[in-house]
Amino acid sequence: MSIKSSLFSFIFTLCSLCLSFGQEQAEIPVQKVYKEELSEMTSKNMVRAAMAYIKETDSITLQDHIHLTEIPAPPFKEEIRAKEFLKMLNQIGVDSAWIDAEGNVLALRKGKTGKRTIALDAHLDTVFPEGTDVKVSFNKDTLFAPGIGDDTRGLAMVLTVLRAMNEMNIPTEDDILFIGTVGEEGLGDLRGVKFLFSGQGPKIDAWISIDGGDLGRVNFKGLGSYRYRVVFKGPGGHSWGAFGLANPHHALAAGINHFVHEADKYTKDGPRTSYNIGRMGGGTSVNSIPFSSWAEIDIRSHRPERLDDMEKILKAAMHKGLEEQNAIRRHGRPLTVEVEMIGNRPSGELSPDLPLIQKALATVEHFGIKPAITRGSTNSNTPISMGIPAVTIGRGGKAAWAHSLLEWWADEEGYKASQYALLLLLAEAGIGD
Repeated sequence: MSIKSSLFSFIFTLCSLCLSFGQEQAEIPVQKVYKEELSEMTSKNMVRAAMAYIKETDSITLQDHIHLTEIPAPPFKEEIRAKEFLKMLNQIGVDSAWIDAEGNVLALRKGKTGKRTIALDAHLDTVFPEGTDVKVSFNKDTLFAPGIGDDTRGLAMVLTVLRAMNEMNIPTEDDILFIGTVGEEGLGDLRGVKFLFSGQGPKIDAWISIDGGDLGRVNFKGLGSYRYRVVFKGPGGHSWGAFGLANPHHALAAGINHFVHEADKYTKDGPRTSYNIGRMGGGTSVNSIPFSSWAEIDIRSHRPERLDDMEKILKAAMHKGLEEQNAIRRHGRPLTVEVEMIGNRPSGELSPDLPLIQKALATVEHFGIKPAITRGSTNSNTPISMGIPAVTIGRGGKAAWAHSLLEWWADEEGYKASQYALLLLLAEAGIGD
């Protein structure tokens, strides 16, 4: 086996292991009525033609995929990609399209009755800062670029589904919104989807997101997270001349030590809960007592009350570190600490008996695949927490190293994920007579 083959084998294994952490093992039975409805729908000539069209025009989907990937979309700076995505939606054809006050791209395709509105979403933003090289490179059917999978493939799928529906003149009963959201990643804190469901956006009755995962992912359980920025501040000074001042770095180190010790004990039992010190910084030079020291912390759990408990542990630990460092200072003013919440992704869980979830499961089985029930932190968290039918499905193909400069996506029957998105969307929106 070559070095390259060995590397790819390792990556596929690692990717599978990572996905399994979010996968729920329980099997959910699919009610007969939804299987029958799907069978009837897929027997329609226009649906069969749309499915074939998606496969035949896979090269167009790939072109859209590459084109959008090479348009940078850093956190909070998605405007250029948003404008291009809007242009592409309009070129395919919709009744109206616009960019809202938060920066989301929305395109409306009206239904026969318009009694309900169904959304098909993928997020515009990536985790990569300005200046990142996002040029796509190739190795046979594998594409390499930061953001190539997460979530630019999802955007290309949204375009493909719309194009297939238009080409085959498939009418729906309900209105459909094709959406590219901002702020899904990192400190974006789901700002795009939160805006849509804040009362300032259109009324959305059911939500389908396309994000990470293979064909067959069905995510209707929101993994909640709290995120914090902890900042210790003090007078700062020369490491020799001002020695004896309270040191923010020392206090932060002590606070982290106390937090990890207590958090480790708490998370060993009960519903799964995680914690991570993701970023740290501060100081001006090696021979200076810093003026400030900061860290960013991510806490996740299935249960909201566990997040609240972890917040108490975090605050107590940081204040203990503050007290210890202030107690040993020899002169100067004491340190202060601020623990600020900078992210709150809501948690929740929908009933597997909801029609949208049943339709998602039935559609997966239509492809001869066993549904992979997952719990994740995606755009669906917000509607799930509000009790609104919502599901996140996978973007298909094969991918790994998301959020890294080594990210890649392989086109292994990638068209099937677009077919799946089409069928689920039509099943929920209903085909008009």
